[in-house]
Amino acid sequence: MDYIIRRCTIDDTDSIRRLNREEMGYDLPPQVVRSQLELLLGRDSDLILVAETDGAVVGYVHANDYDLTYMPHMKNIMGIAVSSQHRGKGIGRALLDGVEEWARETGAVGVRLVSGATRTGAHEFYRRCGYDGGKQQLNFRKFF
Repeated sequence: MDYIIRRCTIDDTDSIRRLNREEMGYDLPPQVVRSQLELLLGRDSDLILVAETDGAVVGYVHANDYDLTYMPHMKNIMGIAVSSQHRGKGIGRALLDGVEEWARETGAVGVRLVSGATRTGAHEFYRRCGYDGGKQQLNFRKFF
């Protein structure tokens, strides 16, 4: 299967929205996704890559700067999704490779990601790509 990895553009809004809804369960209105993409694409601290095959976006990854007082500069994967019809073809790995390349180019010492406890298939994929499970954590949120 032939695919290309490229930087996301605002024209990818509908595809990103579809992947968020179908693969990750986040169904936001189109105007919200577009607004968020406009914000993120305008920042040097964020990178969004898409995987495209036959003119269709079939996957994406969003990463950003991860800076702490207790660790050198890293990158943080905020989300990665590959269409279920295109999994197992190297697309997810290629998207991770793109983030890792950006991390190295910008002086980061590594890449981190957080994955939901029930996403065991994704966990195995991350391990095969060289990511360590690390410590277990709870994710607390408070919405206003």
